[in-house]
Amino acid sequence: MTEAPSQPLTDARNIPALLSALRGQGRSCTVLVAGTPGGSIHVRDGLVVAMETPGAPSAEGLLLRSGRISEETWSSVRAADTTHEHLADELVHRGLVGAGELEVISLSALFDAAFALSLATPDSWEVTDPVPTLYRNAGVTPERLLDEVSRRVDLLAGQPGSVAALARTRMEPASTADLPGAVGTLPARHQDVLAHADGRKTARDIAFALGRGLFAVMMDLRHLLDRGLVRPRTPSADARPSTAVRSAPIATTRTAPGPVSLPRRRPGRTSSPAHRPQD
Repeated sequence: MTEAPSQPLTDARNIPALLSALRGQGRSCTVLVAGTPGGSIHVRDGLVVAMETPGAPSAEGLLLRSGRISEETWSSVRAADTTHEHLADELVHRGLVGAGELEVISLSALFDAAFALSLATPDSWEVTDPVPTLYRNAGVTPERLLDEVSRRVDLLAGQPGSVAALARTRMEPASTADLPGAVGTLPARHQDVLAHADGRKTARDIAFALGRGLFAVMMDLRHLLDRGLVRPRTPSADARPSTAVRSAPIATTRTAPGPVSLPRRRPGRTSSPAHRPQD
């Protein structure tokens, strides 16, 4: 598909506005978002097809960490497609993942990354040429993306502490006498999360360890908190850092102060100051 003529993007005050502008132009590009956690937003013909961030497992991470495919197999797939433009097709062609299953995983990773980015404040953004990435979906509109992120934030909100605070809090088992008996009544997924709530891991760390989405893990942690089975770790002098492996940061040429994240948007052709998102 031929791209629509590019129009100046300096009027885009934040990332949602930028994505809307790219949608109107039918652009194919990658938006690099600097900050903590930062990430990349992949746009094809104006629709968002994938997002990647150190704040949540990607489609690749979900496949590997869950044991759906092995590291060796994944390396073989990447070697067969040196451009990395057709990784999804290669996975399906080899019968490693069904087309429908991969579409579900792809969309799940996309929405989860958008949710993770919405919990932080990006520093700047940069629009670049399209960067190859693993995805298998037709793409979603910026409006649908924002609606889904808002729905997830609403589901986690309304409890003690903010959603962002829950995401960065290290949890530990509650020291209650009836803990063993209560654990036995939990679904397996809750028991898995509880087993990883060792006082050193955040929700993000647990998501990477289990090969599950950040939002799903946070929902389970909220349930465990409500039942009194976990509690925020009490800080100590010898506290250990977050344990999950983190991706290398994305470099950008400029930074700018001010709050924004994904569902928060940002202006400019290559980079611009951030504004507060619409959660």
